[in-house]
Amino acid sequence: MTTFASIADLRAACLDLPEPDASANEAVVRRQLQLTKPPGSLGRLEQVVAWLARWQGRSTPRLDRVDVLVFAGNHGVAARGISAYPAEVTGQMVANFADGGAAINQLARTVDANLRVTALALERPTADFTCESAMDEGDFLVAVAAGFEAVSPLADLVCLGEMGIGNTTAAAALAAALFGGDGAQWAGRGTGIDERGMARKRAVIDSALALHASRIGDPLLAAAAMGGRELAAILGAALAARQRRVPVVLDGFVCTAAAAPLRKLRSDGLDHALAGHVSAEAGHRALLRELGLKPLLDLDMRLGEGSGAAVAVLILRAALSCHCGMATFAEAGLSGKS
Repeated sequence: MTTFASIADLRAACLDLPEPDASANEAVVRRQLQLTKPPGSLGRLEQVVAWLARWQGRSTPRLDRVDVLVFAGNHGVAARGISAYPAEVTGQMVANFADGGAAINQLARTVDANLRVTALALERPTADFTCESAMDEGDFLVAVAAGFEAVSPLADLVCLGEMGIGNTTAAAALAAALFGGDGAQWAGRGTGIDERGMARKRAVIDSALALHASRIGDPLLAAAAMGGRELAAILGAALAARQRRVPVVLDGFVCTAAAAPLRKLRSDGLDHALAGHVSAEAGHRALLRELGLKPLLDLDMRLGEGSGAAVAVLILRAALSCHCGMATFAEAGLSGKS
C-alpha cells in the first residue's frame, strides 16, 4: 500500500517524475512518414499515437487495457446551497454505478474499458472550507494514496473521472487558488443551479480564498484546504500514472482542476495527460488554457463521471487503428512523395 508520510513527502514524489521515451516517439514518427497518406494529413490522430508511444515507452503503442477510474466524495460546503442536488445523491449515484445504470457504465462498455468506482468516506463529508480546511494533512494524504493505488501498471491508458455533489465549487475554488481570479471568474452552474445559487457559489469561493490566503501559494496545501477527497484521489492517480508510465485522459472541469497541482509544481507535470474534452462548465476552457492542454472533443458535455474522457477513447482507438493497420507505400506498391 502506497503511503505518503507528509505533504513534503508527496511534494517530493510530484517533483521526481520520469521523462517520456523519445525513441518510441521517433519510431512512431518514422512509421507515419511511410504510411499511404500525405505527411501529417491525419492531424491530431497522428499526434496522439506519438503521445501514447512516448508515455507507454512502446514503439507500437496499444490500448488492450483501458481503465476508467471514478472517485466519489462528499463535501461539507454543499450545505451552503451551492448545488441543485442534495449531498445524498453522491451515494445514490455510486449505487447506480454499481448497478450499471449510469452514463459512464454505457460509455465504458462501448469503448471496451474497465470501470472502477472508488467511494471515499461518503459518510464523512469534508469540512466546510469557508470555515476551516476541507481536509487536514492526514485525511488529504490518505485520499491521495487511495487514488495512487487505484492505478495499475498493467493499464495501457487510464481515464479519470469523479462524482461528488458540490465538487464544482471545490474545483472552482482550487482553480482560483492556483491561477488567480475569484468566484465570479471560475464559478459555473454545475448541476444546474439558479441565479441565487450562483450568487451563493461565488460568495463561498471568495470566502474560501480569503480564509485560506496563506495556503494559496502552495498547490498541495491549497488542494487540501479547498478540494475534496475525490479531487485528492485524482491527483494521486495522475501522479501514479506518470510514475508508472501510463498515459492519462482527463475528464472535465473538476478532474482537470484536481490534477492541476502537478502542473503547478512542475512545468511538465501533466505532459502524460490529455484533455479528453472541454466541458460546458464555466471555467474549464480557461483552465485548459492555463495548463496548455488542447481538448480532443467539444461536445457541450458537463456530466462528469469520466464520461468525456471515455468518449475520447473512441478517437484514440481510431488513431491507433490507422497507425497500426494502414499499409506503407512499399507494402501497397505506391510511389512515395518525390
